[in-house]
Amino acid sequence: MRTLAAVLMLTGIAYAIPASADATADAIVAALAAGARHDYATEFKLLQPLAEKGNDAAQADLGIMYALGQGVPKDEAEAARWYRKAADQGNAEAQTDLGGMYANGQGVPKDDTEAVRWFRKAAEQGSANAQFDLALMYADGQGVQKDDTEAVRWFRKAAEQGNADGQTRLGIMYADGRGVPKDDAEAVRRYRKAAEQGNAFAQFDLGQMYANGRGVPQDDAEAVGWFRKAAEQGAAPAQNNLGKMYDQGQGVPKDDAEAARWYLKAADQGNAWGQNNLGVMYADGRGGPKDDAEAARWYLKAADQ
Repeated sequence: MRTLAAVLMLTGIAYAIPASADATADAIVAALAAGARHDYATEFKLLQPLAEKGNDAAQADLGIMYALGQGVPKDEAEAARWYRKAADQGNAEAQTDLGGMYANGQGVPKDDTEAVRWFRKAAEQGSANAQFDLALMYADGQGVQKDDTEAVRWFRKAAEQGNADGQTRLGIMYADGRGVPKDDAEAVRRYRKAAEQGNAFAQFDLGQMYANGRGVPQDDAEAVGWFRKAAEQGAAPAQNNLGKMYDQGQGVPKDDAEAARWYLKAADQGNAWGQNNLGVMYADGRGGPKDDAEAARWYLKAADQ
């Protein structure tokens, strides 16, 4: 959960507390301490009166607590209500979260246009998270007319603030030539920035670029390294690809048992390629005993998708 301190840092807005408001300052410090030790009941008890008095940071954090059901029963409608109170005061984090509620239909009727409106308010204040979300809406044509150039503009703004998701999606736009001239080297540069921050999607994409020799010299060992990083974070496509590298002996010694292990991880997450490849392993008796029934079961799971 994002504590009040995280809200303050993420928005980049300084919430000045008058010197005379010692009680408010003390309550905020106590609430932060309670949240840090996961004592959400106490955090809620301390934040609620501040939120009721109109403190927008407390209102935003109260919305998060209701959204996650921490210290209170989970209540998305109540979360949206508190987000709105803070958002109406210009709190960028609350504006972003309220936009997310509209985008996903959580606590409010799904409304992409309204989601865009709130994302834009926060994005224009410099919120990297909102800039990323607004870019996605333009990229997918949700709540606004699809516009790859505008999507790139907002992805870039988020990326320039170090937002790993923004860097990854900007890399994809360069790789696909959407909204910018196609540029594999720039795609790699963006993927690498995000991958080095631990973003699993970027690690997978960077692995793909090495595997296919796009924007970098083809290098199976390097591809394996990035696939592994993403796979160990639970990224199913990376798990499947890592399995394939072991299956084919690319960048690593050929190892059917290890291939089957990674295919299974991907398959268990519903990845159709992992399910199909695991079926092949059972059908061929590689990485384990031959089992046509089990092969058929995994083939059917893949086909059902």
